[in-house]
Amino acid sequence: MGSVLITQQALGLTTGNLSEKLEQSRFRAKMSADRFDCHYCKDSLLGKKYILKDDTQYCTKCYENLFANCCQRCSLPIGCNTKDLSYKDQHWHEECFQCAKCSRSLVEKPFAAKDDQLLCTDCYANEYSSKCTTCKKTIMPGARKMEYKGNSWHETCFMCHRCQQPIGTKSFIPKDNSYYCVACFEKQFAYQCCSCKKAITTGGVTYHDKPWHRECFLCIGCKKQLAGQRFTSRDNYPYCLDCFGNLYAKKCVGCTKPISSLSGAKYISFEERQWHSECFNCMKCSMSLAGRGFLTLRDDVVCTDCGREK
Repeated sequence: MGSVLITQQALGLTTGNLSEKLEQSRFRAKMSADRFDCHYCKDSLLGKKYILKDDTQYCTKCYENLFANCCQRCSLPIGCNTKDLSYKDQHWHEECFQCAKCSRSLVEKPFAAKDDQLLCTDCYANEYSSKCTTCKKTIMPGARKMEYKGNSWHETCFMCHRCQQPIGTKSFIPKDNSYYCVACFEKQFAYQCCSCKKAITTGGVTYHDKPWHRECFLCIGCKKQLAGQRFTSRDNYPYCLDCFGNLYAKKCVGCTKPISSLSGAKYISFEERQWHSECFNCMKCSMSLAGRGFLTLRDDVVCTDCGREK
């Protein structure tokens, strides 16, 4: 067989069109590498509007189907070209963000939430807000109010009955269905302590028909508080039992300590002398003479046995 010579012309290729084919191949490869498609539907996004989410691109249709929030009012998706208004993980179209009662728009307006419904301040006030006990007007949502025993007031309406000044968050004292600031109550109603001359607002004790603060009612001797303690008096002055005994009680002949019947101690009296029961003993043998017969030996008392001894 003869040899066959295959040339570029025979293959239909020339130096010129070979170069052109290679350039087209490189262009197609470059175009394939530069494709910018929707991550979900794979449609090209070149020249189209798209949305990035977590560094991934989506066409607007796929993004809305996959990620758009549904409106709480109309249940339709909130599109990319629409404002998404949210409150506590709920979402609305701007035109759907309305009062549940009167349907007025709540966009950029104050509102209140009640039982999963959004209400304008007027509707909320008419339906749910308290009425001021003093002026009888509605206490609007967000307004500061005072509450006491089921009643409500505007902050400026809760006033002292005497000075007519707002009480606010200060302490107050109720009396006869009225309310008084502490200063006015003290001036009008409180007793004055006969010791310090200041008002008694809580607690207090009465002694000889005179009022005292508990902390002011003291023993005239040692200054110990007497409120809630046993005490006695002398010349209209109060004394604790210890001070009274030390100052005024008779002394035991045996131990020389005070004998005070106020403390419940038992004692024996003989010829203007007194003994504690436990101290009334024979001076010789120390036997107790309480309830027994005894004899006197000069200034001493002795049992009958010791008394008979020569």
